[in-house]
Amino acid sequence: MLSGMSDTPVKQQNTAAYYAQAVLSFGIALAAVAIGVFQLEASAWVRAFLAVSVLYLTTSAFTLAKVVRDRQEAGQIVSRVDQARLEKLLAEHDPFQKL
Repeated sequence: MLSGMSDTPVKQQNTAAYYAQAVLSFGIALAAVAIGVFQLEASAWVRAFLAVSVLYLTTSAFTLAKVVRDRQEAGQIVSRVDQARLEKLLAEHDPFQKL
């Protein structure tokens, strides 16, 4: 391993500007779709169906993002536990011990 390098992952933090951009982008996209649905020349039932569909798609996207994030974090935890076990075994191993 190179000197000064570490195997521990660096936790990346998002900036406030990136967070604000993501929230603003989501708000604009949702507003644009809502305006588009309600400006349609269709019956109220069709517009209501499309509005509910957009809400369902939005909540499903949030759920999917959470599931993917949780799976990734669980994989990192398992990896850390395995790394700790390996480091413990290596620390306890004495290559000069007679068998």
